[in-house]
Amino acid sequence: MAFHEKKLPANAPIAEKALNWVDARFPLTSTYKAHLSEYYAPKNFNFWYAFGSLALLVLVIQIVTGIFLVMHYKPEATLAFASVEYIMRDVPWGWLVRYMHSTGASAFFIVVYLHMVRGLLYGSYRKPRELVWLFGVGIFLCLMGEAFMGYLLPWGQMSYWGAQVIVNLFGAIPFIGPDLSLWIRGDYVVSDATLNRFFAFHVVAIPLVLIGLVVAHIIALHEVGSNNPDGVEIKDTVDANGVPLDGIPFHPFYSVHDVMAVAVFLIVFSAVVFFGPEMGGYFLEYNNFVPADSLKTPPHIAPVWYFTPYYSILRAVTSDFIIYLQAGVAAFVALLWLKSNLSAMVKLAATVIGLVVIAAMFVFDAKFFGVVMMGVSVIILAGLPWLDHSKVRSIRYRPDWHKYVYILFGITFVILGYLGVQPPSALGGVVSKVCTFIYFGFFLLMPWWSAMGTFKQVPARVTYHPH
Repeated sequence: MAFHEKKLPANAPIAEKALNWVDARFPLTSTYKAHLSEYYAPKNFNFWYAFGSLALLVLVIQIVTGIFLVMHYKPEATLAFASVEYIMRDVPWGWLVRYMHSTGASAFFIVVYLHMVRGLLYGSYRKPRELVWLFGVGIFLCLMGEAFMGYLLPWGQMSYWGAQVIVNLFGAIPFIGPDLSLWIRGDYVVSDATLNRFFAFHVVAIPLVLIGLVVAHIIALHEVGSNNPDGVEIKDTVDANGVPLDGIPFHPFYSVHDVMAVAVFLIVFSAVVFFGPEMGGYFLEYNNFVPADSLKTPPHIAPVWYFTPYYSILRAVTSDFIIYLQAGVAAFVALLWLKSNLSAMVKLAATVIGLVVIAAMFVFDAKFFGVVMMGVSVIILAGLPWLDHSKVRSIRYRPDWHKYVYILFGITFVILGYLGVQPPSALGGVVSKVCTFIYFGFFLLMPWWSAMGTFKQVPARVTYHPH
């Protein structure tokens, strides 16, 4: 394509000339129009749609505060804890930057979990937004890795022993487990080598991947358009110029809404940072204010709150629980044969896989399957676009009892999270086992329950009430 620069009058404003010069060399104006001023979003967005922008805000907060922390942090086992104390006590406003970063980690997971809940309620993972959802799951996995790597860096007691426990879990993988754990740690125990590589991944590697996935997530979203609470495609009803009749430009309409959401979020965020950054030990554990000691194990080792639901699933898989897992796998395979429209070849393949899994449960110990189920409990989110067979997208037009299924799943997730921070107990073990079955049942039985019931009529256009 030939270079083209628009001719402007000699008396044109300097700003217009500068913008014209840039536009001839970089698609600034066209990008602004495509993603803001001429990106048409459904006009019936509600408060649930603010959490995506808030997640982007928290990402910026984490990057900026992380840069300032790196200026003073020492990624060395004998200096790491002292350098954090130096930041807190001697660096001007260092305590504020550190508390913003630690609170930001929890805030990130809060807004991302709420963002995912919105996607679940309104079917934002359904066609044609499968790739948007998959990029989102990738962001969630990167976020978990980023949080885990960063949790070791303060080099406190819970940081040290939490990393020791989690890395040792990889040792349960047959054949390659011990070597894999050794490779991750860089030593036979969590040590200076572990701290250095976790620091490198936390500061450089994972953030680069995370930013790339965020950009891909936004580009994919703007390519297919945003979903809405009604689950109606606004691109199906357009005017003579191709503009959706039920759409409004994202800027300035929703950018103003997002500014309001940002203001509310920052008030709450600031209140936590200034008045309760530890949040009773959930955001910053008390044991992490004690230097790491490889010779003194804390009485109860637990991950940070945002990992605890999956940690509960890990703990639920014990040797006496394996028989129930085997029964569950057999029942699921039988259900595929009796109540699915899959081809005979697919059913046969599922049967073979089921038999292999059941046989493996006799061979390998429960710890290995606990690790597997903990991993699958996260990765299974990526299958939602193909597990949900509902006739409609939005919860608004599904049978009323579907809402109770979602509520049960939400309560189950919260219970698993609570049990994950509590010391092991007999009652807690039974409850976590039941909740584990409910958690996986929600997803694995979704092809059947999501298609059941009497669905309401979906409107041809979005329902909108001016406010």
